[in-house]
Amino acid sequence: MTNKGDELVFVPLGGVGEIGMNAALYGFGPPKGRKWIMVDLGMGFASEEHMPGVDLMYPDLSFAEEQRDNILAILITHGHEDHIGALGELWPRLKVPVYATRFTKNLIETRRQGEPGAAKIDLREVPADGRLNLGPFAVEYVPVAHSIPESNALAIRTALGLVLHTGDWKLDDTPVAGNTTSEEAFTRLGEEGVLAIVCDSTNVTREGRSPSEADVAAHLTELIRNAPHRVAVTTFASNVARMRAVAEAAKACGREVVAVGRAMDRVIDVARECGYLDGLPAIRGAEAYGYLPREKVVALLTGSQGEPRAALSRVSRDEHPEIALSPGDRVIFSSRAIPGNERAVGAIINDLIDAGIEVVTDRTELVHVSGHPRRDELAAMYRWTKPRIAVPVHGEPLHLAEHATFARKQGVEQVVKARNGTLIRLAPGEPEIVTHVKSGRIYKDGNVLVGAADRAIPERRKLASTGIISIAIALDRNGDIKGEPSIDLMGLPSYGRKGESIIDIVGDVVERTLDGLSRGKRRDSEAVENAVDRAIRSAVNEAWGKKPACHVMVVEI
Repeated sequence: MTNKGDELVFVPLGGVGEIGMNAALYGFGPPKGRKWIMVDLGMGFASEEHMPGVDLMYPDLSFAEEQRDNILAILITHGHEDHIGALGELWPRLKVPVYATRFTKNLIETRRQGEPGAAKIDLREVPADGRLNLGPFAVEYVPVAHSIPESNALAIRTALGLVLHTGDWKLDDTPVAGNTTSEEAFTRLGEEGVLAIVCDSTNVTREGRSPSEADVAAHLTELIRNAPHRVAVTTFASNVARMRAVAEAAKACGREVVAVGRAMDRVIDVARECGYLDGLPAIRGAEAYGYLPREKVVALLTGSQGEPRAALSRVSRDEHPEIALSPGDRVIFSSRAIPGNERAVGAIINDLIDAGIEVVTDRTELVHVSGHPRRDELAAMYRWTKPRIAVPVHGEPLHLAEHATFARKQGVEQVVKARNGTLIRLAPGEPEIVTHVKSGRIYKDGNVLVGAADRAIPERRKLASTGIISIAIALDRNGDIKGEPSIDLMGLPSYGRKGESIIDIVGDVVERTLDGLSRGKRRDSEAVENAVDRAIRSAVNEAWGKKPACHVMVVEI
């Protein structure tokens, strides 16, 4: 039953026009009295090149914070970091119940326990195929195949229609660990009538259907069986199916598995607790590595994305305290680099090859499959569900545009091109973008969260490209110089284009500038600072071709 003015709206706050930081709101009711549910709250990885000193990015929840009193819950589709990774930092801003299935719930809790001082989240478990009644929303968890156990789509029922939020999914009848995507379940939803599908776009540019995890498992077994020495496998720590495949392959080949990396240990504990590693020998800790014969070990390592502090990165630099590889050993990258991480992954591969270690990637062997649907899989989903509206999400602009065209070819009547911050009215009437709410990114800088407008990051980028000159000048009350100015250069070359010393240039400029100022102006510290700053930047630019940051401090004594 609906009341006058009721609307069903969708507002993505992250994950649309980008990979990662997934967070979305669904609202029901009149514009000034809506109730909301949030789906997922994830993080993204920052590029050191563009965001120096920043490791993680989170969605800006300003709009959600404004609606906090009317947000009924956060519903988690699955346990990947780009869907749960912001909970620890941002949940205290909302403080609403968080619903997840057992594996995901335990993963969130274990992750929280590893972060000193993290707030205790109000976590509530949803059973497989679970249903929740949250105000005007009746939500059904619909299991799907993905590269982590207990992934789910959400069937969100309201008085104005059913919305299918697919989450991350694929078709895989032999997933090794985790769910399959049931044609029967989604056909049932289609027969009920799907108003709108909010659907994963990640692999829409790829033809055909993704191979199965079982195919990867078979190839990993052969690569481990014919390896003459040690084998190391790096993959996403959360990919329990891949972890199980490696363990089964090692068992079949008479080897033992050693897990290396805190994230790997954390997921193994949760997976074993939830039964996903039943029937396998215990996975040993890193301390066992050095006691196993070279031909009897398989190491599972974190660091598939080139993270500098992860296990594989440290091994590639020969800096790990317990794990080392030798010429003739084999490293398998059972993963694909997330966009933006290619350079870091490439550096590790090059270090390993230079050390005489064989590297196997998905360029030559079937050692990884994506957890996202290709075009044939997407076509099947549209055929089963027959939605009236499609909203492509979870992808960069190219993916979203391709998905929009693809959805129209599947016979979808209306396609809405969303971006983060677009408030879309799905019903009643024709779907349309009504307005744009505040959205964006916030950054984890050390232990501090900073907004996109904070000056620290752009200043840091400038320092990275031009360096900084620091000058300290002592003047007395009469404007007389006391002692030699202190000069420090950081990040500048030693010599200019004509071979002149940069520090000598700076020293000469400071001396000439001070000599050229009247005694009266020298008594004005701000005037001195500005004059020296301009002169130094101009002179260094002439010698070097760049204008460095300049910090001039006048001390009155």
